Amino acid sequence: MTSQDYIAFARKFVGAIQSGDTDAVRACYHPGAKLWHNSDGIEQTVDQNMKVLDWFVRTLPDRNYRVLRLEALPDGFVQQHVLEATLPDGTRWAMDCCVVVRMENGLIVRLDEYLDSAQSGRLRAHDR
Repeated sequence: MTSQDYIAFARKFVGAIQSGDTDAVRACYHPGAKLWHNSDGIEQTVDQNMKVLDWFVRTLPDRNYRVLRLEALPDGFVQQHVLEATLPDGTRWAMDCCVVVRMENGLIVRLDEYLDSAQSGRLRAHDR
């Protein structure tokens, strides 16, 4: 893939998350992909991550990814963004995030996500 291909893929992937198209998100992952978050240090499988994404889509229906930086890497991309939404209690919420994505054969094989743990905690408080 070229740098332009990685950037186009990143936009498609984040667009699918933003629109809540979980089938399109799943299609971006290699079945054996691993997803890691700095907030808990645990690697997730695609199936585990999709369960979280289903909850996320229900909990934050007005989510918006304000992309600050998107750059191609030799084998994927890095994106820095601010996730903005309204929490279920009606308060506005924002969380700084960065993802580093490694790809093989046009699919994500690893996604490392770095996020503001304080803001992540505010969101997790709505996990009921």
